[in-house]
Amino acid sequence: MSARILVVEDEKDLARLVRGYLENAGYEVLQAYTGREALFMARQERPDLIILDLGLPEMDGLDVAQALRRESQVPIIMLTARVEESDRILGLELGADDYVTKPFSPRELVARVRAVLRRTQGEPVAPKVLRLGPLEVDVDGHRATLHGRPLDLTPSEFAILQAMASHPGRVFGRLELLERVQGDAYEGYERTIDAHIKNLRRKLGDDPRNPRWIVTVFGVGYRLEVPE
Repeated sequence: MSARILVVEDEKDLARLVRGYLENAGYEVLQAYTGREALFMARQERPDLIILDLGLPEMDGLDVAQALRRESQVPIIMLTARVEESDRILGLELGADDYVTKPFSPRELVARVRAVLRRTQGEPVAPKVLRLGPLEVDVDGHRATLHGRPLDLTPSEFAILQAMASHPGRVFGRLELLERVQGDAYEGYERTIDAHIKNLRRKLGDDPRNPRWIVTVFGVGYRLEVPE
């Protein structure tokens, strides 16, 4: 069964172009032209992925993403004509899985869709033990080991490590990690994540000047890598 993609784009010519490429790639496509219509269709149709323009009438795309994230983990790829890096970072922190800047190649967008669906649909839902080289994260047992030695982690540190170990290589924004720690993310508190990351690096034996496990993606957040 083909994946269902909801395309939310108020520029109708662009929406038709994107729809054509996606349908040629074998996807079923739904369309919405406003933010409110997007929320309604997302709730009614339960798409497998949403392509969401930021500049929408009635309701901004960032507001739509925030509303979706309160009730769903549907993958979101954001489309933006905005040049400010802060808009892209905010989109990722709100839980977008990827973003594409206008103007873009429709073939590139289809490739991004495939990649995001591969990540989100091709993984086990909740593995009991996450193994990344010498690092093991026991989800049910709420403990982690490195080279067989237990890591003395606080609940917040474990929550961050579990989230990042579930998606190695993926960049997590500070607000997203903050939400994993306390259930709600409030701007102004996201820098507390830096302190947790500092402690995690120390416990993983990372050199703070040249970390190998938890890598900083400047202006965005952090990602977990497995050292060679």
